[in-house]
Amino acid sequence: MTYSLNSTLLLTILLAIGLFFFLRASSKDRTTIVEITSCQKPIEVLKVMYEWLNLRGWNQTGGDFDQRILIFKGQVVSSKFLAIFLGLLGGLGSCALGLVIIQIYPTLGWWPILLGLIGGPLSGMIYFRKSAREEKFELRLISSEDNEEMTLIRLRAHRDELISLENELRDRLKLKSDGSLFKTPI
Repeated sequence: MTYSLNSTLLLTILLAIGLFFFLRASSKDRTTIVEITSCQKPIEVLKVMYEWLNLRGWNQTGGDFDQRILIFKGQVVSSKFLAIFLGLLGGLGSCALGLVIIQIYPTLGWWPILLGLIGGPLSGMIYFRKSAREEKFELRLISSEDNEEMTLIRLRAHRDELISLENELRDRLKLKSDGSLFKTPI
């Protein structure tokens, strides 16, 4: 094999590895726990958060009064556009791999190009099925009843949802957290 063929094969394999890890990351559980505080009364904070969650499509499915827990569930919908785009990228990448295989083994003829018919739809379907799932949002009031002026809440939910909550309700509820949501995990 020539040098250019080796480098093309390597880049094509790296492309396939990148697609695999993107598909894996799109379905990864990113549930995070964060504690937030507010200088407003617990009932006011809970009321605003309850309304905000309902507006975003979360439905209350349970809770425990003794442990002060509210549980909400919501359905995450896959992006059809992204599924089609990944299917297209997977198809083009598989065709590129087929072209490299043809260069290495010319006796196979044009058959390796048919990898594009397998790789494209397969990557789009994998993304579409794995990224659609039910998510849970758990809200636990930590504040004691004798501390009516300070609210401490522990939230357990998807990282992106917690970032949205903090961004949208920070000023309205005077929320404070440790800022760990806005740090990159790398």
